Amino acid sequence: MADFTGRAAYLQIADDFKRRIRDGELTPGDKLPSESDLMAQHSVSRTVARQAISRLREDGYAISHQGKGSFAALPGEGSSAKRSPEFEQITEYLSEVRRDVRRLAERMDQLEDLVRQQAQGQ
Repeated sequence: MADFTGRAAYLQIADDFKRRIRDGELTPGDKLPSESDLMAQHSVSRTVARQAISRLREDGYAISHQGKGSFAALPGEGSSAKRSPEFEQITEYLSEVRRDVRRLAERMDQLEDLVRQQAQGQ
């Protein structure tokens, strides 16, 4: 189960897999657990498991293939094609937007947890 650290469970799970990939515990191409496996291993909902895998893909630590699963990767792997400055600019902008949306989602998770705790305490 993901520990309550004030950080969303899907981020904790994704961070753990990123660390394991960076440390070489998982190597590029290794199959990652399925959503069902993540649900069982971490006692989380399918939504949380799906968000964790999605986060790994967004950050370049996973590649998913329909019907086959998700596989470990290292960011930047296989992206040797030359990109235009406009593409790089748009990519950076989208990365900033994604970071902002993630921060908002984390804050919403924290607020929802506080409201839940207050409701239980009354």
